Amino acid sequence: MPELSHRRRQLVLAICCMSLLIVSLDVTILNVALPAMQTDLHASTSGLQWTIDAYTLVLASLLMLAGSTADRIGRKRVFIAGLVVFSLGSLLCSLAPDLDALIWFRMIQAVGGSMLNPVAMSIITNTFTEPRERARAIGVWGAVVGISMAAGPLIGGLLVDSVGWRSIFWINLPVGLAALLLTLKFIPESRAPKARRADPVGQLMVIALFGSLTYAIIEAPESGFTSILPFAILALAALAGLLWYEPRRDEPLIDLRFFRSAPFSGATVIAISAFSALGGFLFLSTLYLQNVVGLDALHAGLWMLPMAVPTFLCAPISGRLVGSRGPRISLLIAGTAMTASAVLFAGFEAETSSVSRFIGYALFGIGFGFVNAPITNTAVSGMPRAQAGVAAAVASTSRQLGQTLGVAVVGAVLASGVVASSYKETFVSAARPGWWILVACGLAVLVLGAVTSGAWARRTAERTADKLSSVEVREAAGISA
Repeated sequence: MPELSHRRRQLVLAICCMSLLIVSLDVTILNVALPAMQTDLHASTSGLQWTIDAYTLVLASLLMLAGSTADRIGRKRVFIAGLVVFSLGSLLCSLAPDLDALIWFRMIQAVGGSMLNPVAMSIITNTFTEPRERARAIGVWGAVVGISMAAGPLIGGLLVDSVGWRSIFWINLPVGLAALLLTLKFIPESRAPKARRADPVGQLMVIALFGSLTYAIIEAPESGFTSILPFAILALAALAGLLWYEPRRDEPLIDLRFFRSAPFSGATVIAISAFSALGGFLFLSTLYLQNVVGLDALHAGLWMLPMAVPTFLCAPISGRLVGSRGPRISLLIAGTAMTASAVLFAGFEAETSSVSRFIGYALFGIGFGFVNAPITNTAVSGMPRAQAGVAAAVASTSRQLGQTLGVAVVGAVLASGVVASSYKETFVSAARPGWWILVACGLAVLVLGAVTSGAWARRTAERTADKLSSVEVREAAGISA
């Protein structure tokens, strides 16, 4: 990628953030619309889970393929394709005649979404090469998630109450079109110096792992253990296959050598934990506010502001902290705040008190605002620039997998405890185990943040980067390892 002026780099960042905005908006807007969809499409709790997880599941399955493909054939080209497919999928979702069609159209959306965030992050990584400047750019990137969390519930609530739930997908069309036109004009093409070969076997095993695991979790409460056992076995077989097959490939879909870096491995698990907490938090909160308290979509969206505003404010602060002091402080703040928030709901039933609910939402927003920048920066900062797309895709996959698992696990726990005939009376007690799961997620962020950000962890990252760089140089020279 050619060296760009400061103004052009900021413009590239803004365009990449537009893609993140529509992908993130899609999640927060959809959560507010769930009760309306449930009524209109006669959906069960598992049906609502699938409207979210069909998207995040496909996204998680294809992100690494999109990242490596972008490194190979051109990041700008793949980014443009993602904007087109995502916008088309959004239009189809707005026209869905039933729940099954909506789920399939969400999967089309996800195919486009898989080409956006990891590729955008790879473009940012190759645009902002100075570490401190890159960390600040990633902080801005994280702030966009806060914007989407603030704007999504409000815009979604307003649209659902005034026009209907189908209109929530229309917001993606003008933003997607603007991002497409700006990309064509201002973002330069870039790719890895050496093209990586496709890994169809690895890709199929990733899809089998994520798909069968999610299906088993979501369907367990209704179908029973015997019915989902084959899918659990398939998930284990796919995982074992990946661990055996990928290290034997010269150019694997998942380069397991990345995980020799303690900060990278820690960032991956932290991303899964943090986004599991986010997915479960939004799912429980939305259903409680609308189906139990009885708020309309707009007022339920307003209740998301105590969480969204701190996320927006804390993300750039976290980016600056990561750039100047490293990821440790941000991760410790994030883990502490997210754990405290979940404890309020799990141990003290904070949802039943407006003041406690407000504090719980604000604490979660602070924690989530601080967690994004260290995850992303750690994932890409120690890796060779030629593999930036793959490294960023692993981080993005971890996020989407986390959100998928959060909705699947917490939704399954809720479905197994809530009684349809007395939904309002049983919801709080049925949701309590789900909140304790979110406590565990917050503790994972806190503990792993402390363990994987010290001197020992940095040494493992340096050794891993040296080995990857030396292999990369040998491969570029045509010398076998």
